[in-house]
Amino acid sequence: MKAIVISSPGGPEVLQLQEVEDPELKEDEVLIKVEASALNRADTVQRRGAYPPPKGASPYLGVECSGTILAVGKTVSRWKIGDQVCALLNGGGYAEKVAVSAGQVLPVPHGVSLKDAASLPEVACTVWSTVFMTSRLSAGETFLVHGASSGIGTFAIQIAKYRGARVLVTAGSDEKLAVCKDLGADVCINYKTEDFVKRVKEETDGKGVDVILDHIGASYFRQNLESLNFDGRLFIIGAMGGAVTEVDLRALLSRRLTVQAAGLRSRSAENKAVIVSEVENIVWPAIEAGRVKPVIYKYFPLSDVAEAHRVMESSGHIGKILLFP
Repeated sequence: MKAIVISSPGGPEVLQLQEVEDPELKEDEVLIKVEASALNRADTVQRRGAYPPPKGASPYLGVECSGTILAVGKTVSRWKIGDQVCALLNGGGYAEKVAVSAGQVLPVPHGVSLKDAASLPEVACTVWSTVFMTSRLSAGETFLVHGASSGIGTFAIQIAKYRGARVLVTAGSDEKLAVCKDLGADVCINYKTEDFVKRVKEETDGKGVDVILDHIGASYFRQNLESLNFDGRLFIIGAMGGAVTEVDLRALLSRRLTVQAAGLRSRSAENKAVIVSEVENIVWPAIEAGRVKPVIYKYFPLSDVAEAHRVMESSGHIGKILLFP
């Protein structure tokens, strides 16, 4: 099969389309003929050599895909050859075929094309596992999402609104904020021209928000704590703005704040299967009802992967960037 190989750690130009061996299929896995895969920020970090794949995972990039099942392992009972699916991968999505644990496979939601379904597994599982399973955002609460025009941000806005939360967002341009507003955001803040802490306080009668989803990390840490209500929960899923910071613990103590952090890729297969099951049972109905939609910026052929990475790293995109073999 053809797959994208990292010739050596570096910029987008190190990504090369090469002929490689087919994946080996384990007894609890399915083999998928890839219809499309999606870019995630972690792919660019792995390309630079700073985010190695988990032990035993494919060496190739790509943590989600959609496609058609070509083969099933001998202990797999739910899926069969010919099923159209999407999947949360440990790696290997930038290829014509990929093997994945059966517990990380999802049906394509009704009303979503097979190609566009590739945009859903990573964002749905990330947002559901952090904002809802862990931070327990509930109806009537307020929710702030940073980088709201990203794939995760555009998904988080929609599912939080569907679940009855009031949604505040930050993004870096009026164009991006207009898309966020169309997706349901109640309060849109341009972080380049406004102090988001001040605006959050103004919009919440001085209280702050109940839950924050943040991928910036250190450079936003103090402001995020200032933006939280009593019993507020900050969930960190990235460190684009640095990984090391200081904290005044009195801020957490006085307002009973919780700081949480997690990645998705490093979780066990068992943990991922629990998340995937909840996503299918709770999130998929919202997609099938048309209340949550994939937001896709552009499609690139696999051979143009370097350009796709350049687009992602320029941060000019809104929503997901997809690749197709």
